Amino acid sequence: MLRRLFLALALVAAALPPAARATELTPLETRWLQGIAPVVAHARERLGLPVDVVVQPQDAPGLAPLALGFVEGRCKLVLSMRGNPLAQRQLDGIEPALLGPALELMTAHELGHCRRYLDGAWYGVPAGFVAPHAPQGLAPDLQRAWLDMRSTRREEAYGDLVGLAWTREHHPGLYGRLHAWLTAQRSTDLIPGSHHDTLDWLTLASDPAALAASTMFEAADRLWARGLKD
Repeated sequence: MLRRLFLALALVAAALPPAARATELTPLETRWLQGIAPVVAHARERLGLPVDVVVQPQDAPGLAPLALGFVEGRCKLVLSMRGNPLAQRQLDGIEPALLGPALELMTAHELGHCRRYLDGAWYGVPAGFVAPHAPQGLAPDLQRAWLDMRSTRREEAYGDLVGLAWTREHHPGLYGRLHAWLTAQRSTDLIPGSHHDTLDWLTLASDPAALAASTMFEAADRLWARGLKD
């Protein structure tokens, strides 16, 4: 079933050769696809999001195992598993009892990015919030890099909150453990204020009641705005 469901995939950016499209799924790809399937089904059937799943058939060392692309108005969940030790390493770093729910959390995080792209809000801020200016004295290219880092940080925080909102709704008994797991991930090799420093928002989400809302996006919207400080 999974093969039939996920091999009918749209390709990201450039077309690949026909032979590449017929590549068989590996056990590692199948495990990831099983993990993301509940969130993808919910996004398509309940939320009506234009979501495709793409399994990269070529080697992709060093890429994020799961990432989001946005092509012609559709969100592409891209799995880059082949020739990429990060894909297995990421699974190995998750407690077995949390594996499925953690993969769902990661998928919901990416769908947070999808929602922001579809809304035309990527890198945007809510009304009344003024995004910070780059520190004076930086060269123009460093100013752009600094602003990009701060904007990416905000988007990563939004994605984390969507992932936790999904967890609250679908795995409430595991919320505390998954929140702790995500906090540990974000704390590893942390550079304060950098792209993946979402700890201010994760602190706000330590109580799952803070993410109560009718959808995971509405839940994230409110808490995300509260965490915007600079």
